[in-house]
Amino acid sequence: MHYPEPILKLINSLSKLPGIGKKTAERLALHILHAPDHDVATLATDIIELKSSIRLCTVCFALSDKDKCRVCADPLRDQTLICVVENPTDMGAIEKSNSFLGTYHILGGVLSPIDGIGPDDIRIKELFKRADPRKVKEIILATKTNVEGESTASYILEKLKRTNIKITRIASGIPMGGDLQYIDQLTMQKAMEKRYGF
Repeated sequence: MHYPEPILKLINSLSKLPGIGKKTAERLALHILHAPDHDVATLATDIIELKSSIRLCTVCFALSDKDKCRVCADPLRDQTLICVVENPTDMGAIEKSNSFLGTYHILGGVLSPIDGIGPDDIRIKELFKRADPRKVKEIILATKTNVEGESTASYILEKLKRTNIKITRIASGIPMGGDLQYIDQLTMQKAMEKRYGF
């Protein structure tokens, strides 16, 4: 390419970001080059601060800038409800829905024997430590509905069913406004299994 070395290096670095190809990286690099110095300095500072200040919540393992994330530290959240999710983006999706006022537990993945991921490779033991029937009344399993997510939910259910804690699974099935002719077989099966009365 005809660009000087510093621009080529930035294009190369930006193209390593997920979803950013060479063309987009080139546009971003040129935008940064022509942006006011203050904006570029702020961007660089924000990236450095992100790497130095973000850690995992000591309770639920969400991304946080303090020992406890905002959800775990919020006295208005129902500490007796724990929603188990695979990763922070799943937690974010539930939070955006404004439909859950409890707390979370982020596993950091799912069980996948074919990939060599067992119970010791994700935060299942930490969940079991939190599952004290004197403090928790319900654990909601919100792992994905693929094979790994279902097997992870089944494993957790099996291990916790002897406690007095209510274990539930998020519903799955036909999305709002979904046309039945375009729904895949597994989704249709789950929708029929989890049907409810009026």
